[in-house]
Amino acid sequence: MLRLSKKTLYAIEAVLDVAYHMGAQPVQSRDITRRQGIPRRYLEQALQQLVKADILVGVRGPKGGYRLARERRRISVGDIVRVIAGADGADDILEDADGSDLGLKVVRPLWAELREAAMVRLDATSIDELCLKAHQAGVDSEGRPNLDFTI
Repeated sequence: MLRLSKKTLYAIEAVLDVAYHMGAQPVQSRDITRRQGIPRRYLEQALQQLVKADILVGVRGPKGGYRLARERRRISVGDIVRVIAGADGADDILEDADGSDLGLKVVRPLWAELREAAMVRLDATSIDELCLKAHQAGVDSEGRPNLDFTI
C-alpha cells in the first residue's frame, strides 16, 4: 500500500488550514494546532519547510503567523507532498540498485507507476479545491470568506 507519512498529512492539513481560515490577520501556529490537533513539534518543522519552499510566508511579530505564498489555486497537494518527502531525505527503495530480477524489473516498476499516478492526481488537486470541499462539507471557517477570483 502506498503510505502517507504523518508529517506529510500534517503539512497538507496545515496549508489547508491556513488557506481556509486566513482572514485579515495571518494564521497562527497555535490556532492550527488547536483546530487540527497537530503536535507542535511536527507542525513547526512542516511550517518551516513550507516557508522555505515558498508555499507559505511567515509573518513575524505579535500578530504574526502564516499566509499562503501564492493563490490557493496555484498550490497543489503534490507541491506539499514533494516538499515534505524531499525534506525527509528518506531512502527510496525504488532507486536502490540491489535486488532480484523480479524485484528490479517487475515489482519496482509497478510501484513507480502507481506512485507516479498518485502524484499526477495530487498535482491536479489544488488547495482551492480542498477549501471548496471543506466549505461544502460544512467545516466552519474562523477567517473571512476566502474567495479566489480569477480575471
